[in-house]
This record gives sequence, structure tokens and C-alpha cells, in this order.
Amino acid sequence: MIIIFLIIVLLIIILIAGKINSSNQFSKQVNELFAQSKNISEKTFRLDQIIDLPEPVQRYFKHVLKEGQSYVSYVRLTHDGEFKMGLDKKWTKIKGEQYFTTEKPGYIWKGTTSLATACDLYMSDKGRLIVTLLSLIKVVDGQGEVFDEGEFQRWVSESVWFPTNLLPSKKLHWLAIDENTAKLIINYNELSVSFLVSFNNKGEITQMETTRFMEKDKKEIWICKMADYKNMNGILIPTTAEALWKLDKGEFSYARFNVLKIEYNKPMRF
Repeated sequence: MIIIFLIIVLLIIILIAGKINSSNQFSKQVNELFAQSKNISEKTFRLDQIIDLPEPVQRYFKHVLKEGQSYVSYVRLTHDGEFKMGLDKKWTKIKGEQYFTTEKPGYIWKGTTSLATACDLYMSDKGRLIVTLLSLIKVVDGQGEVFDEGEFQRWVSESVWFPTNLLPSKKLHWLAIDENTAKLIINYNELSVSFLVSFNNKGEITQMETTRFMEKDKKEIWICKMADYKNMNGILIPTTAEALWKLDKGEFSYARFNVLKIEYNKPMRF
């Protein structure tokens, strides 16, 4: 009995030490992310910036921003929701925290379930996905060009949480399609990605669609749906988001997030 008790105590100590080490490492990465990007909050949104944009895009910016709105430089948010570790897996509850930079594209996200921790990031122009069990056993460590592009696409799609990032610039362009749809193109370094963006009559972005690597050599249609817009810290943003794959055999949702808290231009971890 004593041996069993000591083994249990040792396992608990190992688990606690693993969580502490994982948290410390994540904090270092957050600090590194923020250190790589500049503060651009002196720039402000002007209505004359959007006069040549497609009508639904103009409608969007007039709806979610106010003239004189400062550009967002840094973002931090927390969320809860549901997540699937595979398309054939069951939904599991998840809690997450995420940090973004805008002047230099970047983000880091940590999602925690009862058994696993996933870390998605785009830093130093590189994408990576790491999954660990109980903060100890690494079971996934995805890197390379496929992840560079995929994580950059995630950064673009989640710009709806800091919409000054979607204003036109040298690297970002909008093209007209119809009264409720427009094409978004972003060129950054050697990456060029595009999204089919859908808007409702209010001017809210409701969906962003692109093709993304689902496997190393195969792209599929990837969609992010947004809803439940609320004013948070002076900006109108969606507070629910759903990510899914649109395959030949149907749509397969794997992430449903609810934003709990979002703060701008506070480059530090919660």
C-alpha cells in the first residue's frame, strides 16, 4: 500500500511539474510574439480609405468600426467551446487563450481539454501545431510549409476579432463579386492566400472560405463561420466562431468557440 501511495504521489508531482513547465514555456512564447511586432495604434481608420472597396466590404467597415478608430496592434482573448481531435471523434469541452500581433503577422493559441493541450502558432513567419497529453507526452509536432500556410490562413480568418487588420493595404486587397460576397487576397512574404468572404445585410462577415491543406499533399475547402456580433471594447466583433471542412461527403465541423474576453493593445499574457 505504501508503494502504491508513493507511486500516486510521484505521478501527481510529475503532472503538476509538467503543467508548470508548459505554462512557463507558453508565457515565454507569448512574450516573444509581442516583441516581434510594432505598435501601430497611432494609425486611425478613415472613411476615405474604403470608398473604392466593394459595397459589402464598405458596409462591413462602416458597421463594425467608427471613424477615428485606432488600429489594433496586439490582441489577447479567452474562449470556451467544443473541439474534436479528429473528424470521427466526439465533441469535448475546451478552454483556450490566444494572442495576436498585426504589424507583423503572428499569433499563438493554447487550447486545453481534460486530457490534451494543443498549441497552434504562427511566429517568425513559421507555422506549427503541437499536441501533448497531460502536458507531458508530445503526440503531434507539425511543422513545414503546409503549416506555414495553414496557420497564416487561420490568422487571416480570425482578423474578424480585430477588423482594422482587414483594411486595405499594400499586402491586402478586396475584389468585388456581388452584393453580399467579396474576395479577400493577402500577400505576405512568399505566401499568397485568398478567401471568399460572405456578408449579411447588416454588414457583418458571416463566413470566410478558402482552400487549406488537410493533408500534406491535399487541399480541401475550409470554412470559418462567425455570428453573435457584440460590441467589445469599442469594436463590433463576432463572439462565436465555427471551423469546418467541406468535403465531398459533407461538412465536418471540428471547432466551436465562444469568446469570453477580448482586450486590445495590451501586449502581455493574461
